[in-house]
Formats: sequence, structure tokens, C-alpha cells
Amino acid sequence: MKLTIVMLILVTLAVFIAGTIIYGATRWRGKTADFRAKLEAMRIPITPTTYDARGIEDLPPPVQRYFRAVLQDGQPIITVVRLSQQGQFRLSEAEDSWRPYEATQLVATRPPGFDWDALIRMAPGVKVFVQDAYAAGTGILHAAVLGLVTVADMRGTPEMAQGELMRFLAEGPWYPTALLPSQGVRWEAMDDYSARATLEDGEVSVSIEFYFDEEGLIKMVRSQSRHRAVDGVLQATPWEGRFSAYANRAGMRIPLDGEVEWQLADGPLPYWRGRITEIDYEFAQ
Repeated sequence: MKLTIVMLILVTLAVFIAGTIIYGATRWRGKTADFRAKLEAMRIPITPTTYDARGIEDLPPPVQRYFRAVLQDGQPIITVVRLSQQGQFRLSEAEDSWRPYEATQLVATRPPGFDWDALIRMAPGVKVFVQDAYAAGTGILHAAVLGLVTVADMRGTPEMAQGELMRFLAEGPWYPTALLPSQGVRWEAMDDYSARATLEDGEVSVSIEFYFDEEGLIKMVRSQSRHRAVDGVLQATPWEGRFSAYANRAGMRIPLDGEVEWQLADGPLPYWRGRITEIDYEFAQ
């Protein structure tokens, strides 16, 4: 009798846990779908609809080399990007805190906006759902265990807006037509292998340094002041990301691999490593 009761309790507990996991995932997916629908609804018509190589003649030399290396004259302008990623995410400064993740991302180029939806595996059966997003001048970072128990929720501040628009600009090598002057990006020379890009979205304005290799491809992006959450407080911190493994996709050369790190006083703190496994584009018509 006692064994039967114990078995019933265990089965009931297992059903409850399974139900909680399913409910949390379903609820999170619903919120993601709603946010992405709103993001797509905000899209505006893009002009021009194709890349004209004559439009880059006044840009700094390394930027001209970049566009010549990754685009062909007449390339349609990207309006929407849908991609999938796999990689590792670092949860703390401890070296053993790297955890595997998988994510999908929706990017709308005009006006700039994106939604990164990730699942980070903490332990067997335990996942953290993460939304990192930007839309309509608002930056969002929300993380919840099983999609239900919130462990981080930062949004609505000028620092979050700048940080997320900075991410949109830094990830431009995945959607290179969005880096063109015709799409609102201003470029200024730094030296023969670097240039600074500035992007404005309403009252939010950000600048990032881009560094180019011998082929003209973007190998690194850097900001001297991106806000990092430290014990729940945002602190301005040097930040950089690196790109590699360029490949041809939809007539363009884009990097498939990337990694990102904070530049701390006692050395770099890498926290994200990922690879694009799928990427699809919509183009202006």
C-alpha cells in the first residue's frame, strides 16, 4: 500500500513538472510570436530597393572595400532577416559557467528592430528562456527559468535602448545592405583599416568602430562604452565582437561565426560564441 502511494505521488509530481515545462514554453512562444508580429507591423517601405555601387564612392576607403567585397551592384536591399543560431553563453564570470544555447532571431531593417529568442540549457530538463530585443526606441532583456520565473528584466531605459540599437548595428555584417548610407548609416574614417559608423533611430543614436581585414571584410566591431549589467546596475564598459567564417548567402558574403566579450580592467570577459545555422532574407520590391 505504501509503495503504491509513493508511486502515485511520483507520477503526479512527474505529470505536474512536465505540464509546467510545457505551459512555460507555450506561454513564452506565444509572447515571442506577438512581439514579432508587432515588429513586422512597424516596417516601412524601403527606398532605394537595390544597391547602387555609385552610392559608396564618397565613403572612407575601407568601407568602400567592404561593400565591394560583400555586395554586387544591383543587390536587392534586405528588409527582413530570419536566422537560427547555436553556440555557448556564459552565465557569470566563472570559467565553468558556459552553457549551450540555441536561438532564433528576427530582424527588421527599417525602422531598425530585432528579437533574439534563446534557450539556454542550465541542467537536464531546466532551460532559461531569453529575449534580447529592440523595437520603437526601446531595448529589452528578459530572462525566465522555464519561461515562467523571471530572473532578469531590464527595459525602457536610455541605456538599454542604446545598447540594443548598438547590437543591431554591430550585427550589420549579417545583413550588409543595412549598413549602406542609403539605409541611414553614416560613416567616418579612422584609418586605412577602420571606420566609425553612426545610426540614429528617433532619439536613440549609437556609434560603433568597425575594423576590416586585408580582403575588406569586417573582422571586428568595438564600442568604448556599451552598458553591462553588474548586480542589476548598468555600467558603461568597453565591448567588442569578432566575425569569421564568411560564406556566400543570397548573393552576399556574410560571416557565419561570431564571438563577443567585455573588455574589463583585468582582462577580456568573453560571454557569447555562436554560429548561424540557417539564414533567410526578404528583400525590398
